[in-house]
Amino acid sequence: MRHTGHRQHGRERQRGGFTLIELLVAISILAIVAVLGWRGLDSIVRARETLTARLESARGMQLAFAQMQSDCEHLANPAMMLGRPYLLSAPDKLTLVRNVYAENEPARLQVVAYRIVDRMLTRRESNGTRDLVQLDVMWQAAISNADTTPSVTLQSGVSAMQVMNWENNGWRQNSQPVAQSVKQQQQQQQQQQQQQQLQPVPPDVAPTGLQVQLQVDNVAAVMSKSFLLGGM
Repeated sequence: MRHTGHRQHGRERQRGGFTLIELLVAISILAIVAVLGWRGLDSIVRARETLTARLESARGMQLAFAQMQSDCEHLANPAMMLGRPYLLSAPDKLTLVRNVYAENEPARLQVVAYRIVDRMLTRRESNGTRDLVQLDVMWQAAISNADTTPSVTLQSGVSAMQVMNWENNGWRQNSQPVAQSVKQQQQQQQQQQQQQQLQPVPPDVAPTGLQVQLQVDNVAAVMSKSFLLGGM
């Protein structure tokens, strides 16, 4: 009887619970699983944030390029500027004169300025006018950054902007204002008359296209877009 009681007492001790070593092993396994799960979740969240940032950048650039395309399509006709500048491109800067149309109103002119300010692509437009003298004042205010009209931020995280003109069958950088002199206007009229008489016409040196290149955060490649100049 004593031997049987001793065996039963041993079985009760074995069924009593986990040992300290077993608990430590279980806790270690749970900790490892938790760390692996957290790392996997963290990588998913980071990937999602990166993808969202890239999508927002792409969407912002589409809107910015669409606005530039509209401005280029409505570029002022050089013949109506009477020798005044209507296009000026430089690193991180683009200034142009465009036509503004409103319903039941005559067309007006306004100065539009694109700038890179604090890594943001901004656009500022002046009031519309039909007075060329007033347009000169607006142009000087735009190129000297003295215009106090509120600007609109088109895209953030833009580190650089490069603008080139399509001239003489090639893309060229031009930091000088583009203007058509009165003499050029007279030559253009003569060229049109020659065209009517089926005579050869020398090529026009005025730019007919614009290419804008932007370096944007979260985008490895340079984003580039070309536009036709509608006033040509």
